[in-house]
Amino acid sequence: MKKDFISNFRNYLVIDIETASAFPHYKDMDDRLQKLWDKKASFIRSEEKQTPEELYFERGAIYAEFGKVICIAVGIFTKEPDDTFGLRIKSFANADERELLLEFRELVLSKFRQDDLRLVAHNGREFDFPYLCRRMLVNDIELPPSLDVRNKKPWEIHHIDTMELWKFGDRKNFTSLELLATLFGVDSSKDDIDGSQVNKVYYENHDLARIAEYCRRDVQVTASVFLKLIGMDILNQGDITYL
Repeated sequence: MKKDFISNFRNYLVIDIETASAFPHYKDMDDRLQKLWDKKASFIRSEEKQTPEELYFERGAIYAEFGKVICIAVGIFTKEPDDTFGLRIKSFANADERELLLEFRELVLSKFRQDDLRLVAHNGREFDFPYLCRRMLVNDIELPPSLDVRNKKPWEIHHIDTMELWKFGDRKNFTSLELLATLFGVDSSKDDIDGSQVNKVYYENHDLARIAEYCRRDVQVTASVFLKLIGMDILNQGDITYL
C-alpha cells in the first residue's frame, strides 16, 4: 500500500463525518418513527435503564435511520518541494442535509476518477461510508460510484479503513482513533469536544462551526495515522492547509 500511495497519492481522499439525531427531541418524531425507535432502544444496552426519549438524544445520531449528516470534512494529499507529503483540508457543514450531501457528491465526482479514488476513514467501513450511502438514498441522491459497493467484488471496492489496517485480521476489538493517535505520537483532535458531545453542541449550543473545526481535526489525525500504518512519517503541521 505504501508504494501505491506514493505513486497515486492524488487519488486518496481522507474523510470524516459528524452526525446528529434527525430531530432535536424524541417527541418531534412522528408516531410511526417513534415506535420504531422504541423497538431499537429496547436492544441498546444501558446500565442506567434510560428511557427511549433519553436514549434518542444520546444515541440517535449513530444510526442512519434516525440521524442525519451535519458535517463532512475531506483531506486531499499534496506533495511538498522536499518530497514530504502535506494535506489540504476542507469541510462542508450545513443544517440542510440534502444540500450538504450534494456538495460532497459534486466534489467527489468533479475532482476524482471514480475507479481510481481511494476513500480513507477511521471505522469508515462500518460507519462513515455506509452512513453516507444510506442518507443519500433517503435524500433521493444518486450514489457516486466510489461509494456505492452494491454488486461490486471485494477487490473493486477501494475503501481504506485505518481501524481495519490496525486489526490485521483481528475482529474482536474496536480501536479508537484517539488511541492510535496516542500510540503514534499524533496530536489529539479531542482537545475541545469529542463525538459524544456533537449532538448537544449542535442542538443546544447551535455551534455548527465548532463541529466543523472538530471534524477537520479528525481528518488531519486520520491522515497521519494512515501514513504511520503504511510505514510513513506523520504530517508536519506546517504542511497542512485548511481551505
